[in-house]
Amino acid sequence: MRPIIEFCASNIGHGTEPLKLKLEQNPEYDVVEYGCLNNCGECYLQPFAMVDGEIITADSPAALEEAIEAAIREAEAWDNLEID
Repeated sequence: MRPIIEFCASNIGHGTEPLKLKLEQNPEYDVVEYGCLNNCGECYLQPFAMVDGEIITADSPAALEEAIEAAIREAEAWDNLEID
């Protein structure tokens, strides 16, 4: 199953737009942007996204990218455990 990465349009002020555009180029991901993800506290404070419904935050867009990739790797590892 492809991971679903959700971005909040209101969080673009933290520099998440280029990251969203980059991740959209990866055919292994489903990337979606919403006007609001109902996480205003996170949205106001720092870059964030949701990966398969889990909030991922970071201090910068570059750190957010790393955190998203780590969350995806962790989910894939759990999926592989369930299959074996």
